[in-house]
Amino acid sequence: MKGVLLLNGCPYSGKIDCEDAFVLCCDGAYIWARDKVKIDENVGDFDSLDVLPYPPPSQIYPSEKNFTDGEIAMKRLLEKGVSSVEIYGGFGGREDHFIGNLHLLYMAHSLGISACMISENTLAFLGSGTINLPGFKGKTFSLLPFGGAVHIMDSTGCKYAYPESIGYGECRGISNIAESDRVTITVGESDCALIIVNRGEI
Repeated sequence: MKGVLLLNGCPYSGKIDCEDAFVLCCDGAYIWARDKVKIDENVGDFDSLDVLPYPPPSQIYPSEKNFTDGEIAMKRLLEKGVSSVEIYGGFGGREDHFIGNLHLLYMAHSLGISACMISENTLAFLGSGTINLPGFKGKTFSLLPFGGAVHIMDSTGCKYAYPESIGYGECRGISNIAESDRVTITVGESDCALIIVNRGEI
């Protein structure tokens, strides 16, 4: 079962495929999502919402808490045993929340669950081992270390060759170009890479 997580960043205007998915909506995301997708559960403290969402939340968390609404929702999806997670509304808004949302991707990734964050023009996910980028020929993508240096063992289908290692705090993996319909990058054991694909025109 796929999990879909709706967050209160920039509203997502595209189509969201929720067939056979469990959909969790966080707080103010309800405003942009309620007429777009069928929501299975609303989660959060609802301090960004002045209406009661439907379906009514089973629990309303205090606004002063140690977890973001997104973290609560991600843990809920993982507890339900989802096999993958798609996050919408995770870009834009407050910069600290955006960075936190990248860590939600890591939470899922560390448990072996595929997770990505999607906007109209951008796809972001964490990868390790052999990372495949199918169907993005001509698109710009970036590879950044996440949590420590990332060691590039091999890559195919890229315009620019990668260095053997990209250290944490370095930007040498920014703005590569997919020259093939299938880009493959292999990173070292235990390494984690943040992949950001620009699906727009630039």
